[in-house]
Amino acid sequence: MLLKPTFNLTLKTLFATKTPSLFFNCSLKPLNPHKPTYHFSTAVSRQQMSGKAEKRARRESPSGKLLFLLGRCSKDNNIQEALRLYDEALINNVPLNVEHYNKLLYLCSSDSTDLGLKRGFDIYKQMNIVNKVVPNEATFTTMARLAAAKQDPELAFDLVKRMKEGCGISPKLRSYVPALLGFCKKGLADKAYEVDRYMIENGVAAEEAELAMLLRVSFESSRTDKVYEMLQRLRASVRQVSEDTAGLIKDWFRSDVAAGVGVVNWDVGKVKEEVVKGGGGWHGQGWLGNGKWNVTRTEMDETGVCKTCGERLVCVDIDPLETENFAKSLSTLACQREARAEFLQFQEWLEKHGPFDAVVDGANVGHITQNYFVFNQLQSAVNIARRLSPTNKLPLVILHSGRVKGQNIGSQKNKSTLQYWKESGALYVTPQGSNDDWYWLYAAISSKCLLVTNDEMRDHLFELLGTSFFPRWKEKHQVRLSVTRDGLKFHMPPPYSIVIQESEQGSWHLPTVIGDDFETRRQWVCANRTKH
Repeated sequence: MLLKPTFNLTLKTLFATKTPSLFFNCSLKPLNPHKPTYHFSTAVSRQQMSGKAEKRARRESPSGKLLFLLGRCSKDNNIQEALRLYDEALINNVPLNVEHYNKLLYLCSSDSTDLGLKRGFDIYKQMNIVNKVVPNEATFTTMARLAAAKQDPELAFDLVKRMKEGCGISPKLRSYVPALLGFCKKGLADKAYEVDRYMIENGVAAEEAELAMLLRVSFESSRTDKVYEMLQRLRASVRQVSEDTAGLIKDWFRSDVAAGVGVVNWDVGKVKEEVVKGGGGWHGQGWLGNGKWNVTRTEMDETGVCKTCGERLVCVDIDPLETENFAKSLSTLACQREARAEFLQFQEWLEKHGPFDAVVDGANVGHITQNYFVFNQLQSAVNIARRLSPTNKLPLVILHSGRVKGQNIGSQKNKSTLQYWKESGALYVTPQGSNDDWYWLYAAISSKCLLVTNDEMRDHLFELLGTSFFPRWKEKHQVRLSVTRDGLKFHMPPPYSIVIQESEQGSWHLPTVIGDDFETRRQWVCANRTKH
């Protein structure tokens, strides 16, 4: 009797079926259900099956269907059903791969009861020892979370080290968090610092949440040198802190421990030298002064003077070489994402007509307050930018080819203005199919000039840049716009850097993420000691 593969079976039937491997564990249903004897007229090899058929075979196999059902359990956070499916699969010898185990372990790590904890370690043992399925990064990370839930951060850390040293898998930041959090919760500062060192050695950078953990455990264990270190690392990597971190920092400065730390007679020359060497805004020489700290919420005025203590913030320098290197990396990335010949042509054009004092993101400026493009708005921005230029030079206007055609431009007068900009070497029209963001950003960075746009530059394109340089550059060069009753208004970059600043007198100013628009000033934490 000739049998054909069928995939319309219940899960119970799937698990009950013994399947020849050449069908990739697909179940077969006899034409006569009363005679469960299987016969094959031909053997279909893996090579003979088309790619699509092979994928379908895997998807419709017991293993494939189990993976689908476990995915649904994961989506519904249904650990009971997932464990039932798993137990049934073991009974019926359904092959499980690392994806099956990862879904099961994830559900166990998300469960707040003892059931998830116990079954999670049992499943990992079955995977690792019995079935010898090779774990991946997700497996180790999930097991580290289970270890942390077991209040065993040492095991969580061992799992990360085993991942790196035993299996050659590079841990991600999320892999370290369970061990780091577990040690911090237990107040084991030295063990937390050990995890931190291991992260640094393996090229994994702590972000605000992890630095805040280290800051808290340092504070609670009175490790004043480490508190200082974590504030410096927040300054270097985060710049502006969240409300939770700001609250933690305020608690530190208000503590008796903070009041009792600091030198009275410091080397003024050395501090000043280190400030200059670091580009301004910090010295890194440790706590200066003594006595209680005055800690308040505050704002800066237009010139960067603190409204509470009267200290003026500085504009932190950007290394010119860093700018050049960033421009080169941006060019390389743009050539990978855009038509290479067209972007290289733009670079040649820029060398011929640049540098500029300002670059205008034409499409963004033309859409500031409405969904349709307003050419007069763009023209007004160009005129203001020209007046701000020390040499009265026209800014470079970047417009996509679709913006300079038909109804977008409107009147003949507007067309004449475009022609004038073009003849003056102040207009570049990006080609069809291109992303003009690459063009205006590269032009502004390579010209070291102002960039006129309200684009927040937070989407995927800008995430590709992956560097701490970009937010620092944007802060010092982006000009934003608003429309008022008197017309278009430019909001120039602040004359100070919005970053954690440590002064030569030992005071601190820490910007928060609250407030950063035209109506609401950014909120800062000011911490200074009373001068005697």
